[in-house]
Amino acid sequence: MAGNADWVIDADAYNLNVANGNGSGTLGTGGNESNPQRFPTPDQTNVTASTSETYWQGALSAWAIDIVKNGHHVETLPYNGRITWNDSSNVQDLTNYNVFVLCEPNIYFTATEKTALINFVKNGVGLFIVSDHSVADRNNDGSDAYQVLNDLMTNSVANNPFGIRFNGDNVSPASTYPDTSIADPITHGAAGTVTSFAYHNGSTISINTNQNASAKVAFWTSSTHGTNNAMIAYATFGTGKVVAIGDSSPFDDGTGDPNDTSFYVDYPLTSVGDGDAILNASLWLAQKPPVMKMVSLTTNLVQLSWPLASSNYSLLVSTNLVTWSVVSSGIRVSGTNLLYTNSLSGQKQFFRLKQ
Repeated sequence: MAGNADWVIDADAYNLNVANGNGSGTLGTGGNESNPQRFPTPDQTNVTASTSETYWQGALSAWAIDIVKNGHHVETLPYNGRITWNDSSNVQDLTNYNVFVLCEPNIYFTATEKTALINFVKNGVGLFIVSDHSVADRNNDGSDAYQVLNDLMTNSVANNPFGIRFNGDNVSPASTYPDTSIADPITHGAAGTVTSFAYHNGSTISINTNQNASAKVAFWTSSTHGTNNAMIAYATFGTGKVVAIGDSSPFDDGTGDPNDTSFYVDYPLTSVGDGDAILNASLWLAQKPPVMKMVSLTTNLVQLSWPLASSNYSLLVSTNLVTWSVVSSGIRVSGTNLLYTNSLSGQKQFFRLKQ
């Protein structure tokens, strides 16, 4: 919340002091920055399809309103909250949530917090991490967001478990170089197909498939589809998911702390694609494991279907529930679903989806 960065859903008070905020020191009240409370006000149960993003006061309010309109509930971890995993004494323990958002964090996580965040993803939930360019030290403690997030990758659970790293440079591409695959959940998701994405001073991202074979790029800075010039990257780890974006500007709706200046107002800006990509990423992270449906086409044929957005799941087949093999052919796309048609003749077969 420091400087002109106001990455909050809603704040009713502007008295936070985050100068040199390193978890001790002067972190607390007595300043003039946004001090977001846990629950946005007015209450989100009153949000309807026509609710304006100005319903709440915060630079992330438009994004949050869109998430609520899509059937989800949002909260903020206040400045004095705790990041824990499996701690029943913490009412905001990560086990209570489907997605956790880290938007331009400028304070290093403790070893305990890093373990909690990595285990959060490993156990089947979603992490959205947002960095910024180098020399963007909002709270004057000597660290930028890209350094804080790269440090998160060094933890007690696994070394760079997501296969994602921020390069710490400073670029401003207006990219028209997306992953065009319909299986990409960021460029082809519930909010629509995204063909462009803009940075206003952000850090590029590198992926390392040796560290995480699932790491992929959704947007590149140029027509060179390399592993070091990503703007949006995503991966799975354990049974969970992670999305990384190297610039916070695409999230800014321009209605943050009245004491600050919004330099770029990118959300939603569907003409640029920023809002659509961010919403696609959010909904993918929040997505529950897919449900596979079975429909009899004829007396001899049965069709299996599951959501196209769950294309990171493989269809497996077995005849004995012990040995499973991947169904490598015969799967096709139909609208928003994937379909597989199978004969009812021959020996009994079992099917399941596995991430």
